[in-house]
Order: sequence, then structure tokens, then C-alpha cells
Amino acid sequence: MGLYVETCIRADMEELWERTQTPAHHQRWDLRFTEIDYLPCAPGEPQRFRYATRVLPFLTVAGTGISAGERHRTGGERVSALRFASPHPLSLLAEGSGYWRYVPITDGVRFLTGYDYRPRWGRFGTAADRLVFRPLMGWATAWSFDRLRLWCERGISPARSLAYAIAELMARVLAVVTAVACAVRVWAVDPSDLPAAGAAVFGALALAAVALLAPPSPRTPAARRCLRTPPAPTAMPGILTTLEQA
Repeated sequence: MGLYVETCIRADMEELWERTQTPAHHQRWDLRFTEIDYLPCAPGEPQRFRYATRVLPFLTVAGTGISAGERHRTGGERVSALRFASPHPLSLLAEGSGYWRYVPITDGVRFLTGYDYRPRWGRFGTAADRLVFRPLMGWATAWSFDRLRLWCERGISPARSLAYAIAELMARVLAVVTAVACAVRVWAVDPSDLPAAGAAVFGALALAAVALLAPPSPRTPAARRCLRTPPAPTAMPGILTTLEQA
């Protein structure tokens, strides 16, 4: 799989399963989707669904997919797999597949995903995906996983954690802007005083670095808390093959 994200969540397996497999809960914490709805299907068939992502206030990209899950596996592990595609001409993502794996550990669940997709738009799409879209998708997946972790472990709702993230980002930007403004003001007052001006610029850079590199608040989701490289070679679950034949 092209993208991999893993985290450990101190929560009950049933709670985590419900918040990831129920569309109304899933769309609350996953930054990649605005809407997720199940579509009608016959008993015993894999579940079909529709997803949508609001790219801009006036532009929503939608697609459909098919999913299936296994709740009872050896060792208490669970897994779900999906295939998805978007016919929207403005969607860089044409089609793809992936899985979620739920592995019980001593104090919770090791929750991980692997997925890949085929971009459209030819060579331009391939380049845009490699340079921009794929790194952004990896970050959004990891950020969303940590958002889910905060919801399960600390009871911080996805809406609240997003508000905390926006407030923290604004505070960091304000600190950087303030530092730069102070340095510019000192330099403008007496540019001939190089020691004072140099000290002001150095102090501004130091403050900006602290604002940008300080660790996130424990209440704020952070992609950096998730593992982004598989610790060992991983195999796709067999249930994914079943979906390919559906």
C-alpha cells in the first residue's frame, strides 16, 4: 500500500469499531470526508456507500465505494477493507483500495490503515499527486487518527479538537507576526545601531522558531503523533480480494 498510518488508542474495541464503522461517526473525525452515507444493498452483500468531500465552499467532489468487515478473527483482531472510485472530473483520485486493522493490545487497540489509489490527469496528475496530494493525504489521515484518539481517550469531541487546532494555529501565526513586526520596528528606529538591530532580528527569529516548533497541546490533534511507516512488511487482508470480485 502506498500510504500507511498507525496509532494506539486506549479505548474499548467495540467503541472504536462503532466510531470508525458508523458513517455518522466516521464523518465527524475524518478530515478527508464531509459526508459518508450507506447505500441500499441486498443481505449478505458487501456494503456500498457514497462519500463526498467539500474542496471549496462551492465545490464538492463525490464518489462511491464498497466495503466489508470481519469482526471475529484469531486473537480478537478485526479488519475492514474497501474499494472506492470517483467519476468527478475534478477529483485527482480516480480509484483506490485500502484497509483498516484493529489489533488488541494490553491497554487498548493498535489501529492502523494502509491504502493506495490511482490518480487521473495523466502526467500532470501523477506529478501533482507525488509532490502535493499524496503527502497531504498522508498528513490528513494521521491528523484524523489522532483526532479520533482524543475523542476516544479524553472525550474531546471532533468539533472541539478542531476548534483547539484552529486556535493553536492562530496563536502560532500571531507570535510569528509579532516577532517579525518587533524586529522591523527596531531596525526602522535606528538602522545604524547594528548590534541592537542584530539582536532584535535574532530574538525575532528565536521567537518565531519557538512558535513554529513547540509541541502541540495535548488537546490538539497532531499528525506527528502517528506512525507513518510500517514497522514491518504488511500484507493486504484477504477480504480485499473478495471486494475485487464483487
